[in-house]
Amino acid sequence: MKTRITFILLLISIFTFAQSTISGKVVDQKGKPVAGANIYIDGTYDGATSSETGDFSFQTSETGNKFIVVSFLLFETFKQEIDVANYKDQTIKLRENVNTLDAVVITAGTLESGDKARVSVLKPLDIVTTAGSAGNIIAALQTLPGTQNVGEDGRLFVRGGEASETQTFVDGIRVAQPYGATTNNLPTRSRFSPFLFSGIAFSTGGYSAEYGEALSSVLLLNTNDEEDHEKTDISFMTVGLGLGNTQKFKKSSLSVNMMYVNLAPYQAVIPQNVDWNNPYQSLGGETVYRYNFTNGIFKLYASFDSEKFDLNQKNINFENPIRTDMNNNNFYLNSSYKGTFGTGWQLTSGISYGYSKNKMTYNITDVDNNENAAQLKLKLQKKVSNYFKLSFGTDYFITKFNENVDDNVSIDVSNGYDSNIFAAYTEADILFSKKLAMKVGLRYSNNSLLNENNIAPRASLAYKVSKSSQFSFAYGDFSQTPVVDYIKYSKYHQFESEKARHYILNYQFTKPGQTFRAEAYYKEYDNLVQYDTRDIQYNSVFNNNGSGYAKGIDLFWRDSNLYKNLEYWISYSYIDSERQYKNFPTMATPSFVANHSLSVVTKYFITDWKSQIGFTNSFSSGRPYNDPNQTQFMNGKTKSYNSLSFNWAYLLTTQKILYFSVSNILGTQNIFGYDYAKLPDPNGVYQRQAVVPTADRFFFVGFFWTISQNKNENQLKNL
Repeated sequence: MKTRITFILLLISIFTFAQSTISGKVVDQKGKPVAGANIYIDGTYDGATSSETGDFSFQTSETGNKFIVVSFLLFETFKQEIDVANYKDQTIKLRENVNTLDAVVITAGTLESGDKARVSVLKPLDIVTTAGSAGNIIAALQTLPGTQNVGEDGRLFVRGGEASETQTFVDGIRVAQPYGATTNNLPTRSRFSPFLFSGIAFSTGGYSAEYGEALSSVLLLNTNDEEDHEKTDISFMTVGLGLGNTQKFKKSSLSVNMMYVNLAPYQAVIPQNVDWNNPYQSLGGETVYRYNFTNGIFKLYASFDSEKFDLNQKNINFENPIRTDMNNNNFYLNSSYKGTFGTGWQLTSGISYGYSKNKMTYNITDVDNNENAAQLKLKLQKKVSNYFKLSFGTDYFITKFNENVDDNVSIDVSNGYDSNIFAAYTEADILFSKKLAMKVGLRYSNNSLLNENNIAPRASLAYKVSKSSQFSFAYGDFSQTPVVDYIKYSKYHQFESEKARHYILNYQFTKPGQTFRAEAYYKEYDNLVQYDTRDIQYNSVFNNNGSGYAKGIDLFWRDSNLYKNLEYWISYSYIDSERQYKNFPTMATPSFVANHSLSVVTKYFITDWKSQIGFTNSFSSGRPYNDPNQTQFMNGKTKSYNSLSFNWAYLLTTQKILYFSVSNILGTQNIFGYDYAKLPDPNGVYQRQAVVPTADRFFFVGFFWTISQNKNENQLKNL
């Protein structure tokens, strides 16, 4: 019996002797204690939790070299090899987890929407449920700060830049012809149907080195990665018909959307300010095919448009109206792959092809042109750590443009150009902490047509001053080939790239249901194209001596907490911009710039009525124009622009929606500018005519029906 007790005591003493004590303290980067951290030996159950003072202590029977692990929600997991017998009273310093939701995000110059956006200014629904947008992505974006409402054009004008200074990308691949057919003072629309896109990043400046050939901004459209349900969408509208279908397979999905538009019935009822021979008609469609691989996704996007219209336009220089007969055919194909490989590598590649053919007749003069444009893209990205990410890649752009002008009497000329642009870039994302982040990049490009090389540095910095607010700063150099109106005469003249430099300071405050942004910017332009004739023509004398600037402040406030079921946002922009370019004899504000712009957008869901109603009021101060009867250049100014729009979506059933909208419900007589005669009348006065909207109001009524197994699916997001 005595021997057995002695043996048990011996075992206990041996076990006790084999235990080692692990102790220490867990602190953050500033030395403050971290309470509640989990500390343990990897692969065992031996561990403890840090106290209020950050201290911990526990015993383990492990021996030799082992890994100690310390984890806590707000910090990166700490893992280190230790000598178990000698690890006592050690201090473990944890680094902040920079991937948490409250980490700093660089926001200078960028407005994002979509479910995946870290800071979303607009939600996907907003793009098309905004009153006055009429389902047009560009019209919805014009309610954001930094944009100009140029009603006679319809394209995106950003911070003192021409519409041509904004480039559009689908899944990172450029779209050479993003707008529909148009003619003088007739607004165009975006070619893209909003509901195929899951998110939009609209950069008003200072954008990534990944993108080039844009002086002012880039618009990034990202197609849906996958569809949740099979469905069929049917649309009956006062302007046409629509049909869409989505099929979902095991690893892939296919979405097809068709639209036929004919304004003849509508314009037979609603008076127009335009004399139409044949109102606008179009037949178009787009499709997205997606295939999900184990480590990536392949997308194929294709769209086509066939448009035509015929109208008579008054011209102050001619006694009779000028007849314009337009036919346009457009095709766009985009394929991309995005996936991961190796350890922390991501590959993005793609190719696009765009074709546009215009056949126009102005009275007796025929103008035919066509453009073929392609891009090849390759991008590699390596996540070295949570604190450092490196990106680099190449682009190759190919553009061929040809135009023939024949007046059927004495003129029959052809002009055009072939352009090849090679570009390479590299960019690093550096996160110093949850509060401080930086992005630096460099872009190189070689333009064969202009026979020049450009190097453009880009840099952004963001600092988080509190849980809900931060400051960002962005700087960048940008270059762009002159627009087709000039460059098509490159066989007669040598052009250079136009250039711009951006400086942007941004403050952003966000919390659930509220967003506030304030942004100040300064842009300077160099190498802008100038010419010495009234109109652009082949024998104009061109140079790249033009310059200019744009500076201003943009404010944005969005709130959904004020009243239940109410969302609203307010955008205000102030801009001071002047240029000496084109045939300007001196520095002056271009005709598309309004110094003050204000948009107020409201959306309210009335549960008892099963309705969503919305109002949008757009205001801008008068825009300058040149009155040749005055001695000072660009001395005239239009009256202020104001338009109040309304929409109403009524859910007949969950999947059937009746939709009504009207723009400019107050019937404000807006004027965009004035066209003046080239020669004075017998009294020495240059006569003029006002440039006005094609109609005082636009009415829209539509019935939208979704058929799907998921009875909650509808087209509210597409309206």
